[in-house]
Amino acid sequence: MDTTTLLEAAARGDQAAWDALVDRYASLLWSIARAHRLSDADAADVVQTTWLKLVENLGRIKEPERLPGWLATTTRHECLRQLRRTDRERPADDQVWQNEPAPGPAVDAALLLGERDAALWRALDKLSDQCRRLLRVLMATPPPSYAEVAEALDMPVGSIGPTRQRCLGRLRARAGHAGLGTEDRA
Repeated sequence: MDTTTLLEAAARGDQAAWDALVDRYASLLWSIARAHRLSDADAADVVQTTWLKLVENLGRIKEPERLPGWLATTTRHECLRQLRRTDRERPADDQVWQNEPAPGPAVDAALLLGERDAALWRALDKLSDQCRRLLRVLMATPPPSYAEVAEALDMPVGSIGPTRQRCLGRLRARAGHAGLGTEDRA
């Protein structure tokens, strides 16, 4: 079903239409929240708040074909609001963190995988803001369409592929400098 039909049905209370909208756009919302480096809990709050705002505005959306952009903009605004809120709510003492359970002991494979992933994330953090945002959005599962990416990041569809390639090339180079990718791939 197209977005217009789904929005109209969801506004009438059709649960299946609402579920289809969530299935279609959830990965877009999550990728934007993750691109803002929110904690899992804060990202979940942002995504949930975005869906709540859509429910509140279901009957007011005049251009349903622009829903991905509306969702992306709303998610970005909620991320920024959450970041401002988090800056004001820093814990006053370390006792809060002492009550957190320590992570379980890692076995050899998990440890190596964790180290590799950490090195890769550090390499990603050294990229430009544009590259980090683009690669994070493209990492969503399932991957968003280029049209959704263009809307979310406010960039032309035709520049996504070439920019992605340049960013991945820079990431490969930084990962290589960090010692990643040098082992045999048998």
